[in-house]
Amino acid sequence: MKLFSPLTVFFTSDKKLVGSIHNIFGFYPRNIYLYQLAFRHKSASREIINGLKLSNERLEYLGDAVLSSIIADYLFKKFPYKEEGFLTEMRSKIVSRSQLNRLSKKLGIDSLIESEAACNNHSKSLFGNAFEAFVGALYLDRGYRFTRRILLKRVINVHFDIDKLENQDINFKSQLIEWSQKEKVPIEFNMVEEVGNGYGKQYIVELLISSEMYATGRDYSIKGAEQAAAGRAISKLEEENKI
Repeated sequence: MKLFSPLTVFFTSDKKLVGSIHNIFGFYPRNIYLYQLAFRHKSASREIINGLKLSNERLEYLGDAVLSSIIADYLFKKFPYKEEGFLTEMRSKIVSRSQLNRLSKKLGIDSLIESEAACNNHSKSLFGNAFEAFVGALYLDRGYRFTRRILLKRVINVHFDIDKLENQDINFKSQLIEWSQKEKVPIEFNMVEEVGNGYGKQYIVELLISSEMYATGRDYSIKGAEQAAAGRAISKLEEENKI
């Protein structure tokens, strides 16, 4: 495990990655291995022992949850009189796959991703996935409060126009239903699991297209989970040139 400080960054073989992270987000990583893993797509995963391969998928899962929590807290405080439905839709607009893909490329994260060339050319979602994996790495490296400060200061306040998003009509579930009716393709949302308890409880929803599981969504409300699943499905359909 490699730990860095500003004094040692210029003497490490990983100085390009360390320097890029500092230029984009304004901090030096402590455990560079986490960030190396965050930018390693499964197409470039490395076998280490007993057939186990390491990629950024686990960090993506963690980062998705951390990012959702930070955005929920931010919106809750920014809009103290708005109802749950409004907050859920606003969060979906910010963390949608297409939004995170664009954000990743805007920040320059796409240039840090390690993947096979063929995958990089055909899989648009890997950019947004890498950003979520980065958030997971940052959380493990520096903790929740530091991660929240970096995301709000360097990402939300700089790269998102919240007022414009508020007036932008984006309903992924409605878009998907409209597509399914036009193409005469049946879709179905199923709530399959509840995770956690009390105010921390989240719902996991599976989205079936033509009776096949196509995408999943996770959120603190069933409506939000359906929106997340629909957003992922739309991104996937766009990649496959079906929508």
